[in-house]
Amino acid sequence: MSEPTKTEPDPSEHGHSPQEISDRIGAPTGRGVLRDVVYGGIDGSVTTFAIVAGVAGAGLSPTIIVALGLANVLADGFSMAAGNYSGTKAEVDNLMRLRQVEERHIVKYPEGERGEVREILRLKGLSGPVLEAATDAICANHEAWINLMMEGEYGAGPVDPDPMRAAIATFLAFLAAGMVPLVPFLFGLETAFSLSVWLTLATFFGIGALKSRWSLAPWWRSGFETLAIGGAAAALAYGVGSLFQL
Repeated sequence: MSEPTKTEPDPSEHGHSPQEISDRIGAPTGRGVLRDVVYGGIDGSVTTFAIVAGVAGAGLSPTIIVALGLANVLADGFSMAAGNYSGTKAEVDNLMRLRQVEERHIVKYPEGERGEVREILRLKGLSGPVLEAATDAICANHEAWINLMMEGEYGAGPVDPDPMRAAIATFLAFLAAGMVPLVPFLFGLETAFSLSVWLTLATFFGIGALKSRWSLAPWWRSGFETLAIGGAAAALAYGVGSLFQL
């Protein structure tokens, strides 16, 4: 008889031993940098190739393509990182403001805030004596009270986003993906533009296929979706550039 096939463990799954549960729930990781990496990577590929396609469509020299492309990768990448930092920092500042609002309300309107705790727990499925006991337990712990209000009233997660980490992830992803369309021109290849097209399309597809790891969509569908978006932007840029062909 053949041995039963062993199923490989899914790396996205986590353990459920008492220690694993305590460690994971006690120190949640937050949202991570997936959004920032995908955002930076797609934008880096699209905007850099848009410049390459536009300049090539206008019939300008490869030297100009490289100069404008490098300027875009560095300047636009830094701009995006700075913008993501500022946006994430504003989000963190707003969460701090809301936390202070809840702290004031607990002092000024304790019964009203207690009623909000009861309603949040009721919507989570608690009722009767269990609901009252849970409300008492939460309201007896000031930090737990604040955290529950932040989650239930404002939809805030247990871990605030990190502005610097978001900015660095965006910049590095933009830099890595944005350099791809320029590689054939940097090496002075004769078919540089054709190679740039194929490399960029492959990058679009690769980014889409990679992000499917964290979604329910199959890798090929996610890849083609990103490819379609990036390809449309590139085609538009090339078309505009060709209007000014020398």
